[in-house]
Amino acid sequence: MQKKDVLIKLARGAIAEEFGIDSGIDIDMLHKQNPWLDEPGAAFVTLNRKQDGSLRGCIGSIIAHQSLFDDIIQNAKSAAFGDPRFQALSKDEFDKITIEVSILGQPKALNYDSIDDLRSKIRPGIDGVIFRLGTYQATYLPQVWKQLPNFDAFFSTLCQKAGLEPSCLERHPDIYTYQAEEFCE
Repeated sequence: MQKKDVLIKLARGAIAEEFGIDSGIDIDMLHKQNPWLDEPGAAFVTLNRKQDGSLRGCIGSIIAHQSLFDDIIQNAKSAAFGDPRFQALSKDEFDKITIEVSILGQPKALNYDSIDDLRSKIRPGIDGVIFRLGTYQATYLPQVWKQLPNFDAFFSTLCQKAGLEPSCLERHPDIYTYQAEEFCE
């Protein structure tokens, strides 16, 4: 079984298990057959509506703090039932979503002197970005560049996601970048 199939089945199976749905996915067998899932890993699980592709939930880990197996299960359930932007996924919606699993690389601090310098160092479509300013933090996965391909729009909405004003880059936040492997259903 390909890596993509394992990751998607694991996430879908974890959500199905919460509903008591027999998805035909044996999570324990997947785990046993794929020992690489025991390695530490950081993953985001994104749920989108099949009908229009709109976001239905997205939760993840920025830093590996447990096995990839546990991280995907926990984040799949959190994306379905614990994303504060949405009501919990209903059983009726289960077959109306697609699942995306992103495996994150290690974040690296990005030193920059000015917004123009940052603009020259960020690689749209390649870099995921973590933004930190005091106690405020937010991240966008690399695939968010598809919806927000403009640097200014990307960063102003990232500032807002963190709970700050759209122009918060002027306050010189800490910026970290990472790459991600994306696996879509």
